[in-house]
Amino acid sequence: MSFSIAATIRRLLSPQHELSCSWFLWRRLTTDLRQRGRDATRESGAFLLGLQRDGEPARIVDFVLYDDLDPHSLDTGIVRFDGKYFGKLWALCRLRGLTVVADVHVHPGGSGQSASDKAHPMITQSGHLALILPDFARAPVLRDRIGIYRYLGNQVWHTVPSAERRGFFHIGL
Repeated sequence: MSFSIAATIRRLLSPQHELSCSWFLWRRLTTDLRQRGRDATRESGAFLLGLQRDGEPARIVDFVLYDDLDPHSLDTGIVRFDGKYFGKLWALCRLRGLTVVADVHVHPGGSGQSASDKAHPMITQSGHLALILPDFARAPVLRDRIGIYRYLGNQVWHTVPSAERRGFFHIGL
């Protein structure tokens, strides 16, 4: 029988969350996004890798930065990920036994979706989550300021209202 004290505590304390991440991984991710954003001079982003089991919340356990896959994805100041690099992402997921549970990128101001974000989802599968961190991920990144968007298909998105974001996304154990 597989047993995890952290997983049990997480289920007891936050059973309503749809997405979760350890505080340590979240801190490493936001630090890396700030560094790749070159001191708030350009956008940066990452694919969030994790475990997704039917009926259970998605758990982020690792990430891969866009420019680690596509070295030119941040060259213009905004994210422009070349689709030819998705093969590297899928190979990495197979190797680690993980899947893409969401993507994240930073914006210079707020966390609203741009027209480009809406028109060009990183993953076009219905149900995919996209997170947008405001202020180039400058600390502190407050959960109720993180834009959380679920792709519904055909360039249609559902925005998780700010009042529901703390309940939707858990950062902790």
